[in-house]
Amino acid sequence: MKTVNHWIGGKTVEGASGNYGPVTDPATGEVTTQVALASAAEVDSAVRVAKEAFLDWGQSSLAARTKVLFAYRALLDAHRDEIAALITAEHGKVHSDALGEVARGLEIVELACGITTQLKGELSTSVSNRVDVAAIRQPLGVVAGITPFNFPAMVPMWMFPLAIACGNTFVLKPSEKDPSAANRLAELAKEAGLPDGVLNVVHGDKEAVDALLSHPDVAAVSFVGSTPIARHIHTTASAHGKRVQALGGAKNHMLVLPDADLDAAADAAVSAAYGSAGERCMAISAVVAVGSIGDELVEKIRERAEKIKIGPGNDPTSEMGPLITAAHRDKVASYVKGAAEQGADVVLDGTGYTVDGLENGHWIGLSLLDHVRTDSDAYRDEIFGPVLCVLRAETYEDAVALINASPFGNGTAIFTRDGGAARRFQLEVQAGMVGVNVPIPVPVGYHSFGGWKDSLFGDHHIYGNDGIHFYTRGKVVTTRWPDPSEGHTGVDLGFPRNH
Repeated sequence: MKTVNHWIGGKTVEGASGNYGPVTDPATGEVTTQVALASAAEVDSAVRVAKEAFLDWGQSSLAARTKVLFAYRALLDAHRDEIAALITAEHGKVHSDALGEVARGLEIVELACGITTQLKGELSTSVSNRVDVAAIRQPLGVVAGITPFNFPAMVPMWMFPLAIACGNTFVLKPSEKDPSAANRLAELAKEAGLPDGVLNVVHGDKEAVDALLSHPDVAAVSFVGSTPIARHIHTTASAHGKRVQALGGAKNHMLVLPDADLDAAADAAVSAAYGSAGERCMAISAVVAVGSIGDELVEKIRERAEKIKIGPGNDPTSEMGPLITAAHRDKVASYVKGAAEQGADVVLDGTGYTVDGLENGHWIGLSLLDHVRTDSDAYRDEIFGPVLCVLRAETYEDAVALINASPFGNGTAIFTRDGGAARRFQLEVQAGMVGVNVPIPVPVGYHSFGGWKDSLFGDHHIYGNDGIHFYTRGKVVTTRWPDPSEGHTGVDLGFPRNH
C-alpha cells in the first residue's frame, strides 16, 4: 500500500509516530493509501527546520524570491493534469473540477510573482529639521497553514505562495483525508529552486494541529474549515500570542427577485449548489425566492438537477462525483431524511443513489428541499453536500432580513434585472462576498477572500492585500542625520518637535 509521508527540509521524511490514517478512493470505497500522522515531536522538528531556513530566506532579495515563484508557476502549469488526478483519486471530484481548483490556486501564485509593488514601503522626507520617516513591511518568521479536504491544492496555494513571497517560511498541515496533492506541490517547489526548509508539509490529526497552535516559534496560523474548528483555532492560537486568520463555515443564500431571468437563476442555482458535490464553502445552499416565482423556480431547478450525471471523477462524462467519506455521505443523507419531519417538501431525494459496479463508493444523489423553515436542521447547519434548500419570502425586505439573521456571513448573491435593488442588496446584506447575478462570488487573486460573522475569526481575509498584510508586519523608522557643519546641540528634555 502506498504511504504518504512528511516533507521536511526539502525531502521526504518517514513518519516516526507509528500512527497512520487511511486514505480512501471515494468512488470505490477502497483504502488505497495510508498517511503518516505526525506526533508533536515531529511537528517540532518541522518548525525547527523552518526556523533555521528563515535565517537566510527572510533576508533574501525580492528578486531571488520572485525568480523561484516564476519557475514554480511554470512547473505547476506543466503538471496541472497530474495534480488534478491526485485530487480526483483522493477527494472524488470530477477531473474538470479538479483542474479548475488548480487554476484558481495558480492565480495566487501569479499574485505572489508580482508581489514586489505590494511590499514597497513609504518614505516621508524632512518631516522635521533633517528628519525622515520610513514605513516598511517585514516577514513574521515561521507561519503555518491548516487546510481542509475539499480543496487539497487550491487552499494551500491560497496561503504558502504569498507567505514565502513575503519572506516567511511555511509549515503546511493539509487534510489527512486527501494528502497527496500537498506533497506534490512541495516537491515542485523544490524543483523550482525553493531552498530546503522554506516549505514543509506535516500530515496529522488533532495532535499535529494543537502542536502548531501552541508552538512558540510559529508566529501566525492560517486556517480554512468548519466554524467550530475555526473558533477553536482562533481562540487557542491567539491565547498563545499568534496572529490568526481562521475562515469558518457558511450557509450561502441566493436571493431571486420576481424580475430575475428564472432560467439563468435556475442554471446558477444548480451549478452553485451541486458543483463539487456541494463540498465547498462558497456553495449556494439556500435559495430565497421572493413573491410568486417560487413554484416556477423550483420546477426549473428540479428539471436541471435530474439531468446531472453522477459518476467517478475520472470518467469524462461525469458531472458530479462521490462524497469524501462514507461517514460524511451518511451525515448529509440524514438531513434529507429528516427534512420532511421538520416541514419541508422533499422535491428530490438523492439519498438512495448508487453507481452500478461501484456500490461501495460514497455516492449520494442531488436533493432539493422546498418550503424549508429557518428553524430546521437542514437550514441551520452547514450540510456540505449536494442538498439545496428553497425558502420563500414575500418581499425583498423580508428576504434580506432572513439572510442577515443567519449566523453565517460568507457569501451571498442576488439575481435581478433591477440595478437599484442590486445596489441596495450589496450595501445592506451582511456577508463578506456578494454576487450580483453571479452565484459564487469568489474574488480574483488580487482581491481578498473572506466572510463576516461566524464565517471568519480574525481581522484578515485570505490572499489579496489582506493576505500580504497578514504575512508581514509594519515597522516605522525615524532617522535624523546631523549636518556636518553643525556642532553638538545639547540635551533637550522637551517633547520631540516636528516643526
